[in-house]
Amino acid sequence: MNILFISTEAEPFAKSGGLGDVIGSLPRELNKLGADARVMLPLYKGIRDNFKDSMKLIKDFTVMLSWRTQYCGIYQMDYKGVTFYFLDNEQYFDRDAYYGYYDDGERFAYYAMAALKALDFIDYRPDILHCSEWQTAMVPVYLKTLFRDNLSMARLKTVFTIHNIEYQGKYDKVILRDLLGLPETDRGILEYNGVINYMKGAIVTCDRLTTVSRTYAEEIMFPFYGKGLDNIIKENRYKLSGILNGIDTNLYNPYRDGFIAKKYSKTKPEMKQYNKTALQNSLALNQDEEIPIIAMIGRLAEHKGIDLVIGVFDELMTENIQFVLQGTGESKYQEFFRKKAKQYTGRMSVNTTFSAETANRIYAGADLFLMPSISEPCGLAQMIALRYGTIPIVRETGGLKDSIVPYNPETGTGNGISFRSINAQDMIGAIKRAITLYWDKAHWNTLINNGMKSDFSWKVSSKEYIKLYKEMLK
Repeated sequence: MNILFISTEAEPFAKSGGLGDVIGSLPRELNKLGADARVMLPLYKGIRDNFKDSMKLIKDFTVMLSWRTQYCGIYQMDYKGVTFYFLDNEQYFDRDAYYGYYDDGERFAYYAMAALKALDFIDYRPDILHCSEWQTAMVPVYLKTLFRDNLSMARLKTVFTIHNIEYQGKYDKVILRDLLGLPETDRGILEYNGVINYMKGAIVTCDRLTTVSRTYAEEIMFPFYGKGLDNIIKENRYKLSGILNGIDTNLYNPYRDGFIAKKYSKTKPEMKQYNKTALQNSLALNQDEEIPIIAMIGRLAEHKGIDLVIGVFDELMTENIQFVLQGTGESKYQEFFRKKAKQYTGRMSVNTTFSAETANRIYAGADLFLMPSISEPCGLAQMIALRYGTIPIVRETGGLKDSIVPYNPETGTGNGISFRSINAQDMIGAIKRAITLYWDKAHWNTLINNGMKSDFSWKVSSKEYIKLYKEMLK
């Protein structure tokens, strides 16, 4: 089967979050299972020159977007066994960032149209187009509207994956004809609550709808998580499924990681102690091999549960712990943690710039990893933490609930600690349970062993996708 991923991110070419990790890894795993999975991306300004030098031009052609006539060039290259196509248009993609511009609605409507037009010029005939997030949502919409009478595309199926329903691509309803080039008869596909909503259009026109964990698939059918689209999701639940993301276990591997102080594995987890000492040294923390280190890595945003941490932070620091934070985000959160770092000198480190090297050293050196998210579609950090033998403390939501099994001291099963309600005291209770387990070395060693044996590779998830694709092609 031929699967073309139409995406706006894929590691190592373009990445701003989890989407880049997924599209950088999943096609490679699908190909190992016998598929021919390929990827299409915008040719961004920020793609490294050494990659651009390896690309070859296949064709240039004209794209009509309503009354606009735009150039598009198709470039191709192979990377780690996967064929990548890049669509070139300097007006839309020769910019310093991927997103956040006033004309994003136009940029990604163009990209969707260009992606469908490009199928006529590449030596590849996909069976399924797999799109993700609102930026590619117009692909299934255009396929079912402007391309509905195109016989060469009649057999094409589409999968649309929601990685985060908060970002939907909402625009003034006047753009239907002027920008998108769609007739009034198709307005009902895209208009919702008085605006044009790209994601809504993809949900109703795609053949199968997926999201990145089973629990998140259930959650987004309720108003708290659905962000206004819960009724549309419920209407289309017959084609909805949740498949948990995986991680690149070669990239995140303490036995091969060149960033960390001492390499180790699940057969010799005691070597992790060297990384703890090195982390304390590098972050100016007090040298103490025994004290538990609690870490957080991620965006400083409300939906990540940062307010829960802030609400009880001084109570948390009455425990015999050290606290390490790496994250960028809202200035009010950054300022709070910077002030606390001065108050708890030697016991706390705050890093408000992101560094992959520092992140890996934190994963390797910390003992506990805190993720109190209000909403977490999948989450990758908890999986990476387990890979490094660092035990997650999570709120039971989305992918956190699906990936972390609470530790049971009686049976010795489970790979982390969890709490259910959006409540700071419940979170503190979970942290205290984790600290108690830390001091009980028999339980703690069992917990670390369970965590490092957890399999969150793409081998598991890719088989679920293969099953989904086969069902669609029947």
